[in-house]
Amino acid sequence: MANWEQIAADKRARIDKSIPPEWKIQNKPEGDSFFDFPAKSGILSEKELEITNMPATELVAKLASGELKSVDVTLAFCKRAALAHQLVNCALEFFHEAALAQAKELDEYFEKNKKPVGPLHGLPISLKDQFRIKGIETSMGYVAWLGKYETEESVMITLLRKAGAVFYVKTSVPQTLMACETVNNIIGRTLNPRNKNWSCGGSSGGEGANVGIRGGIIGVGTDIGGSIRVPSAFNFLYGIRPSHGRMPYAKMANSMAGQESVQSVTGPIAHSVPGEDLPLILLCKRWQLILINCLLDLRLFLTAVLAQEPWKYDSKVIPLPWRQSEEDVIKNKIKSGGLTLGFYNCDGMVLPHPPILRGIETVVSTLRKNGHDVVEWTPYNHELALKILYCFFTSDGGADVRRDMDASGEPPVPNINDLLGYSNRAFDINELWDVNLQKWRYQCEYLDKWRELEEKLGKELDAIIAPITATAAIRHDQFRYYGYSAAINTLDFTSVVVPVTFADKTVDVKKEDYQPLNDMDKAVQEEYDPEAYHGAPVAIQIIGRRLSEERTLAIAEEVGRLLGNAITP
Repeated sequence: MANWEQIAADKRARIDKSIPPEWKIQNKPEGDSFFDFPAKSGILSEKELEITNMPATELVAKLASGELKSVDVTLAFCKRAALAHQLVNCALEFFHEAALAQAKELDEYFEKNKKPVGPLHGLPISLKDQFRIKGIETSMGYVAWLGKYETEESVMITLLRKAGAVFYVKTSVPQTLMACETVNNIIGRTLNPRNKNWSCGGSSGGEGANVGIRGGIIGVGTDIGGSIRVPSAFNFLYGIRPSHGRMPYAKMANSMAGQESVQSVTGPIAHSVPGEDLPLILLCKRWQLILINCLLDLRLFLTAVLAQEPWKYDSKVIPLPWRQSEEDVIKNKIKSGGLTLGFYNCDGMVLPHPPILRGIETVVSTLRKNGHDVVEWTPYNHELALKILYCFFTSDGGADVRRDMDASGEPPVPNINDLLGYSNRAFDINELWDVNLQKWRYQCEYLDKWRELEEKLGKELDAIIAPITATAAIRHDQFRYYGYSAAINTLDFTSVVVPVTFADKTVDVKKEDYQPLNDMDKAVQEEYDPEAYHGAPVAIQIIGRRLSEERTLAIAEEVGRLLGNAITP
């Protein structure tokens, strides 16, 4: 039997072989950033660059009218994703031939019927490796899973096919999924296209990197502790973590399958800008429309999936179609007097780095200047939220992830070593029941605090503005604190990522006299280097109550519109 290194090497060779020779990069760019290389590579035509720089909403409109053909759009994204993988190492599966065949069928349908098959007709969608597609491997970062080809598909894939989406790439994940950096023993580390020294985030890090360099227009990830939101933040993208039960998850690959206490959810990642390789004058003329379209790309995905009635395919999905009335509530508030929003810049456990603090202040001051009421929110016992989450993640004593690593003999990657350090022993059933009761009690107590503030204000609190991570896009192997994203998973609140700005070494100076809150805070603060983080993406999250996707996305749209964050330095 081949050892795990040989199996992984064979997989890398197969991925490399899947890229046509004419799409291969002959001379890899020097320097830390790969961001503008696709436009300069000569591998994509001017038309293909134009296609890959369009928002998804614009593409589906042109595809639905017949102005664009799916084969042409799919080819453009296949070529750009091939470049993305060669630059930042983001793909675990690349299947352009199947994608072009699928696109050809959609074009033939349109030619015959003079109408699209659905709301995503002909649109290429990139996928995190967790999604099962017939005839394709799903490794999930485990060497032992290689060589096994799927015989059925995830429900999300079934519904996206019905809506007309085309699939062409499955992107890399960290070994086990349980980390906010993307490293595995199969293909190694995925890089951030803006700077190879920064993390792309995780566990949907391959999606973040691929979409970030526009190898994808909408990428689908999953989130159980921040895995959609962290890659979105680190790659200056929009992303949404819906509440559990809004999007289908059936037939997905997963670690710790059957852990039902805190559920992983699926959601989209989309662009915040049209691409820095467009002429600046075009950006200046179109930025506001583009910014709105980027948020509408998230809406496009959610509404397209809900239109397929996923509750008829996945018993855990709540029969809840898209509620335009809920979205209109927010739009009417914006028109008639403004939103009421809470904010916090520290969860009481770890103070964010200076760029994140500036990002929160930028959002708060911008909203206030534009007539919105923004008040301080005191995070309620986020330390307990994180402890509860870790109890669930380690309740089997690490047996599940150890089994899949031991099956090939591969070692754990550094981040997973940290997770396994929490796994001293498995819980018995009574201990697990007790933690479930703690979670329910905590969720209710958080709602109590929300209502108490509303009673004090005399009006509804629409959402909360908060950090996603304590850092801007972080340096490799330095991600330590998950609390800002993970507490939201314990609460099962809806959360939307809004990119804000970039770290600036001249402004975001280190606080030399800062007294750490605890050992974790001390480690996070000591890691900050203004020079190393200069230019790193900074984002915030808009947090709404459970199942508030329509309202929270509409609030994020208002925040993004006011920030005008479509043009980057």
